Amino acid sequence: MGRDNQSRLLRFEELGLPSSLVEVLARAGIDKPFPIQAAVIGDALAGRDVCGRAPTGSGKTLAFGLPLLARVGRAQPGKPRALILAPTRELAEQIRRALAPLARERKRWIAAVYGGVGMDQQRRQLRKGVDVLVACPGRLADLIRQGDVSLADVDIVVVDEADRMADMGFLPEVRKLLDQTSPNRQTLLFSATLDGDIAILTRDYQRNPVRHAVGSSEPDVIDARHHFWRVEPTDRVRRLAEMAASAGRTVVFCRTRHGVDRVTRQLTSLGVTAAAIHGGRNQRQRDRALADFARGAVEVLVATDVAARGIHVDGIACVVHFDLPADAKTYLHRSGRTARAGARGSVVSFVGQDQVRSTMRMQRSLGLNVQIGKPGSLVA
Repeated sequence: MGRDNQSRLLRFEELGLPSSLVEVLARAGIDKPFPIQAAVIGDALAGRDVCGRAPTGSGKTLAFGLPLLARVGRAQPGKPRALILAPTRELAEQIRRALAPLARERKRWIAAVYGGVGMDQQRRQLRKGVDVLVACPGRLADLIRQGDVSLADVDIVVVDEADRMADMGFLPEVRKLLDQTSPNRQTLLFSATLDGDIAILTRDYQRNPVRHAVGSSEPDVIDARHHFWRVEPTDRVRRLAEMAASAGRTVVFCRTRHGVDRVTRQLTSLGVTAAAIHGGRNQRQRDRALADFARGAVEVLVATDVAARGIHVDGIACVVHFDLPADAKTYLHRSGRTARAGARGSVVSFVGQDQVRSTMRMQRSLGLNVQIGKPGSLVA
């Protein structure tokens, strides 16, 4: 049974959470749950399997993190009790950071494991005992093969952004990992879409899940101002530099790693502070770029699609499709970095002469009706 829940509960203490967690939220100025949180937390606290659909930026991390931390037991060394699977390093780290103060309040230890960094520190953490393990599938599988961790005691599992897992080809590995957890586990699955491969995952790995949906069942075009500007390739960097001066915090998407590096260099030469993030950069470089962007040390973050779901920074004013996305789904993944959690934002697509017809087709599939015109104001 599907549920489109807009809960009448107004405050976290009404959802049945331990008072210690509610107090941590209150100290952070958080007292009213977002719709997906109000919908999910009660069922998750009751031990139900949950299948959730919600748009990017809707507050899913607390929706699964709060009940998980309320219920999770203590772990033995190398045998976590809860597992959160995430598709990208950045998302895994963002989840760990968001839940760490809540875990401390519950006297639980949370750690993240992902590729791009050495295994030694991750092994040391696992040997000390990790109650909640946040992991990317590939690195977790490596650690299991090397005998550093067992999933046999995991009785709460979260699969976050399952549709992105499918897009990146991770679902076979996800299935192997789930097969190693307790057969009596609670499984919480979150995805922007719940059909196709995700429906099969739900069928095979969840028991009578309660379904919660927030937002439209159609592909969700985030609540931003969408602009499609006719800009030829030779003029894109100049136009981007001009726009960055007034747009505010901006994320720019390019198709290739080489393109990201080139645009970053060109923006810097034009006096715009910019940082690059893509799969070819090591984890320390990626972390530094995100940190500099988050604290305002750089104005523009230039990224490939691999980073589209991993950039979780508040207050992003603008997303620029420097290279047009391959399809409507990628447009949504990229554009979801702005207009998060009820904030407003702008999305700008640079469209070349030979891309007008394909762009109009993409607009139709997204339900957008925006004229492709000359560059102008982001306010319009």
